[in-house]
Amino acid sequence: MFDYGGVLTTSVSDSITAWLERDGIDPASFCRTLKAWLSRSAPAGSPIHRLETGELSMVEFDVLLAAELVGVNGQALPPLELLRGLFADMQPDPVMFALVQDLKSAGVRVALLSNSWGNTYPRERIDALFDPVVISGEIGMRKPNPEIFSHTLDLLNVPARRVVFIDDAVANTDGASRLGLQTILHTHSESTRTELTRLIPALSTDEHLEENS
Repeated sequence: MFDYGGVLTTSVSDSITAWLERDGIDPASFCRTLKAWLSRSAPAGSPIHRLETGELSMVEFDVLLAAELVGVNGQALPPLELLRGLFADMQPDPVMFALVQDLKSAGVRVALLSNSWGNTYPRERIDALFDPVVISGEIGMRKPNPEIFSHTLDLLNVPARRVVFIDDAVANTDGASRLGLQTILHTHSESTRTELTRLIPALSTDEHLEENS
């Protein structure tokens, strides 16, 4: 079970850094807002939670985000295309998509479980690779709440102990662990492959190299 942004894509934080610099946004104002909206003490109706469950549109979220951000020179920011700018440099990671294909070739089922920030997905590509595809904004649930993991497990029709969940956020891997899923905190494609190889010997590096030589 794979997360999407930051796992199957290039770094989200790198995309954010590029966006802040490109659009002249004060990084401190963004970090402060992100921390407040994502903190454990944040209300369930925080803008990020509502965006991830589909209650807020990208346009509505942009308005709320712009009200919290300031430019590097202290100027107000127009509430236009902020989310699109945030994700502009995030691209699918071919190495991770190759890992997913290797898993399928080894006979392993693969699912996608992603919290959506209104960003677009390469649907044709992921629909062909993953079964099921679970996007938070489409079903009104979000990670790390247990309901979305249970929903995905029901679609897979397998017990939690037989599922490995891969995500780049500790809160999400912790949430999955509490339900009995095995977890991998993704930091790099090589370490994720190594961890999966420990669980699935068919993914050994030697076999992977032979197949692609």
